[in-house]
Amino acid sequence: MLEGKAIEQETRGFDPQSGKTFVMRTKEEAEDYRYFKDPDLLPLIITKELLKSIKDNMPELPDERIERLMKDYGLSRYEASVLTNLKELGDFFQEATKYTKEYKALSNWLLNDVLGFMNENQIEEIPITPQHLAKLVELIKQDVISTKIAKEVIKEMLTSKKDPDVIIEEKGLKQISNEDEIKAVVISVLEKFPQERERLKNGEEKLIGFLVGEVMKITKGKANPKLVNKLIRECL
Repeated sequence: MLEGKAIEQETRGFDPQSGKTFVMRTKEEAEDYRYFKDPDLLPLIITKELLKSIKDNMPELPDERIERLMKDYGLSRYEASVLTNLKELGDFFQEATKYTKEYKALSNWLLNDVLGFMNENQIEEIPITPQHLAKLVELIKQDVISTKIAKEVIKEMLTSKKDPDVIIEEKGLKQISNEDEIKAVVISVLEKFPQERERLKNGEEKLIGFLVGEVMKITKGKANPKLVNKLIRECL
């Protein structure tokens, strides 16, 4: 509380027990610290043009990048924040968006599989190219491979750095989307599990997952799961 007394320049500490402050040391005047103006320094004149030039040439700030990634690519704030904090990863994502419009899937593969591989192996440089990751996402979208097969492909990509098309060809991983071929397998599975077929027919929807799984086993994971699901229902 002011009492009309002169205010002393001093550094004060706080005692949490008494709730009061106390003098630690007094402060001197600026002159005592040898603060003198430098007579050789020219005045700095900040014009509107200078401010505009600085603003125009500034890089994108972190908060701006987060908001842009969320707005332009539909990413969550968490995804956008990770891609901003890890600049190399964010630049990789930005480059990959030139080759696919599946932005959410691209972010998921990058932040889960690619970043997970890097953390597990303690490496800082991304081992694949943006084009290759974007191509993998496109191959899933086009039903060339399933998401399950893509998990196998991405592992090979991260270790061998090969093009996903090459890996799929070498390992024979291309998804089966021929309806007649899959239908034959579906019919054989339904004949093998008549009880499950009848229970599904009577409304036990959880059994669709079991029957799809059996078809996928026979086709070694290569059958198009969407098509398998559709054909099972048609064949009931």
